[in-house]
Amino acid sequence: MKTLVPRAMLWMALATGCGPVEQAAAPSEAAPGQVTQAIEDDNGLTPNGLAFNGLAFNGLAFNGLAFNGLAFNGLSSPLFSSWFWQHPSESNVFMKYLVRCAVPEGQTRGYKLGSTTYVWPGGLGLAPGWANGAAATLEEQQVVSACLAALTNKYGRSVLLSVQGTNAKGVRIPTTSEELAGYPLREACFFGNLFTGQGLFVGNDQGMLGGNRASLRACALMGKQECAPLVHVGSCHEVCQHDATGTYFTRCTRGGVTYHALSTRLRTQDIYTCGDGRCQFPETCASNNAGTSCMQDCGTCG
Repeated sequence: MKTLVPRAMLWMALATGCGPVEQAAAPSEAAPGQVTQAIEDDNGLTPNGLAFNGLAFNGLAFNGLAFNGLAFNGLSSPLFSSWFWQHPSESNVFMKYLVRCAVPEGQTRGYKLGSTTYVWPGGLGLAPGWANGAAATLEEQQVVSACLAALTNKYGRSVLLSVQGTNAKGVRIPTTSEELAGYPLREACFFGNLFTGQGLFVGNDQGMLGGNRASLRACALMGKQECAPLVHVGSCHEVCQHDATGTYFTRCTRGGVTYHALSTRLRTQDIYTCGDGRCQFPETCASNNAGTSCMQDCGTCG
């Protein structure tokens, strides 16, 4: 079992108004009781708090960085500066998740805009070459796109999830039997290519939610048009291939193109049932009990 290792970061801020920030990482002793999961945060896994509108907007303007590298040279390019300056707040959120997907744990990427320095920690390390400054390969573009899609949440709320699959070189994302047991619900497959404009796609793994059930993970579980332009393709089993163990999907095909895919798993408590005595968003007051409408738990409106 691999432990989560906190690291002290040494930053050298640039003297000029904007540009990348170099970094160096020094390891320290492991924090007791913390475990590295597929995606991690202070309490184990990274919340998928990226609101979909931010992902959709920024992705359309971002493909040029694929050719410059997600390192000092790429972040110092006029293209990146021009893109970041347009909407710094939204760009900062997008970069947080992009770096978390592409760059290994223990590294960071940074950028200085005026008097503000933005710092983005790595996590999964899905694109090792791109993270080190090389042009993004097709595999790196696809797996980073899949990761960003997996971290998309229609409501911009945090939900803990487990991401399963491999990096661009085919190395398995670290996981444990405890993680698989703690996240027993197979949720979805994600694939596509945000960099080339081929789109982002999601499929459901074990069926859609219906009846009196709801979830913050609406993009995969609650309907085909929940998170446009993320396109719902139906069942993952109809368009994707499993790994040898049947744990996750490795490749998915859409429109004659086969993509590097990632899979997600959820905790049982992140599927809400109307009638459990708790009114939990996205459940709402209503005059009936169906989907997100839950009169039984949330009462009637007005």
